[in-house]
Amino acid sequence: MTDLDAIGLEILSNALKSINDECFVALMKASYSTNIKERHDHSTAIMDAEGALIAQADMSLPIHVASMSGLMRCVIEKYGADIHAGDLFVANDPHTAGGTHLPDVNFAAPVFVDGRMIGFVCNIAHHADIGGMAAGSMSGGMTEIYQEGLRIPVTRIGQRDEINQEILDIFLLNARAPKERRGDYYAQIAAAKLGVRRMRELGRRYGAATLSAGFRQLLERSAARMATALKAVPDGVYRFEDYMDDDGVATTDVLFAVTITAEAGKLAFDFAGTAPQTRGNINMTLNATQAAVIYAIKALLDPEAPNTQAVIDCVALTAPLGSVANAVFPAPVAGRAHTCQRVIDVVMGALAPALPHLVPAAPNGANTMAVFSGVDPRSGESYVYLETIGGGAGGRPTKPGKDAVQTGITNTSNLPVEAIETEYPLMVLEYGLAPGSGGAGLHPGGRGIRRIVKPVDHHCTFNGVGERFRNPPWGLNGGENGGTGRFAMVSANGEETPLPGKTGDRVVQPGGAVLMDSPGAGGWGKAETA
Repeated sequence: MTDLDAIGLEILSNALKSINDECFVALMKASYSTNIKERHDHSTAIMDAEGALIAQADMSLPIHVASMSGLMRCVIEKYGADIHAGDLFVANDPHTAGGTHLPDVNFAAPVFVDGRMIGFVCNIAHHADIGGMAAGSMSGGMTEIYQEGLRIPVTRIGQRDEINQEILDIFLLNARAPKERRGDYYAQIAAAKLGVRRMRELGRRYGAATLSAGFRQLLERSAARMATALKAVPDGVYRFEDYMDDDGVATTDVLFAVTITAEAGKLAFDFAGTAPQTRGNINMTLNATQAAVIYAIKALLDPEAPNTQAVIDCVALTAPLGSVANAVFPAPVAGRAHTCQRVIDVVMGALAPALPHLVPAAPNGANTMAVFSGVDPRSGESYVYLETIGGGAGGRPTKPGKDAVQTGITNTSNLPVEAIETEYPLMVLEYGLAPGSGGAGLHPGGRGIRRIVKPVDHHCTFNGVGERFRNPPWGLNGGENGGTGRFAMVSANGEETPLPGKTGDRVVQPGGAVLMDSPGAGGWGKAETA
């Protein structure tokens, strides 16, 4: 086994990055749904033979680290030595297959070089519908995982480079827009096969032994880098609390609490005191909580650090079993992205006294979801338009927060008006900044987004899931809170009827529309007075 010198290791690192980026773009360009081809709600990664994360595409989503790493653990545990060239594995289930919620479907393909398995290429994509009781598979009001859609255990869907069509047919039968789903699944399959080809080409250049040594060196380098970064947190015990608005069913003001202990360059996160898991679907499995914590640490201490297993493993984390931060079967988890955002908020809030020159005020703290579904009068086929809408970023110690951006564990793009109106029988009546949503301060918080959307020549169904609709994003160091979000039904004469933050299905009649304001963000520092 030959170690690489510093230059050789950097060349290998960039080669892996190039493969990930190529697979990311291939998946994007081959997909059918706007959620992937336009909004880029997908990720790609390369793992070693033990399932450790070696490299992730820069354009990937931080939350997807948890799902891809979870899938690898389950694949290796289930199949062990029974993994062969040409295999392809798929899964999505949070309780049995390492996922974080059902719409995120994971694929993984082993890579063999010189007859030896040296790793896996993985990809994950958020499917606009995976079945279940509501279009989009993420509506509020679902109370058990069975209602959220098709549960896929770790499954060998491909052998000898051939896809088992019968398994794929089961997936498609459970989807509301099967043609779109088929296109997205084939895009994921093609991206996995592309990744395997590129990794084999890399293997022919380096050989299996050198590649494996390079993987180990990359992990060691990342571990050393994060160990240095963690020393920036002064020794001490830091605590913070915040609340989720509600679970969409019965519970309001769901408590999140964290205690962070920093000692000799080590960080330990304890979520004791966090509320028990809820009936509604804002719960998280522990790997999702871990992904949110790692995002917050990286964002504060070393934003440019590559995502590897060493970064994931750099902190200790505990959360009570059966809590909303570590839920157990059959807890519903579809809205876990909102909850991940609250984990980031409490970690940032706890570390604000320790790192006052780095921590911003609270961002919009949400993943405001809007789903419009119905039958397209132009084609007679079902459609599902899903989007998670950005919001304000918190005021920073040195500058204002940004308006209308994705923050935290998601970096998906907005869906352009032109794409919405081309792909779906919908019209966007208004698209701009939510008035008054940025918190005042020396450095004001960013503003949220306003969208007003109506169906064209048909009635449709709307379901939305919002957070920070009740508990505003907090200001910091004297800055004021940001504005909350809201949903409203708008009649043909312009009259607004407020909707709850987690709506369930609401019929939108022809001539009617839905108003969506996403939350703004808190301001940093007390506003100067004249």
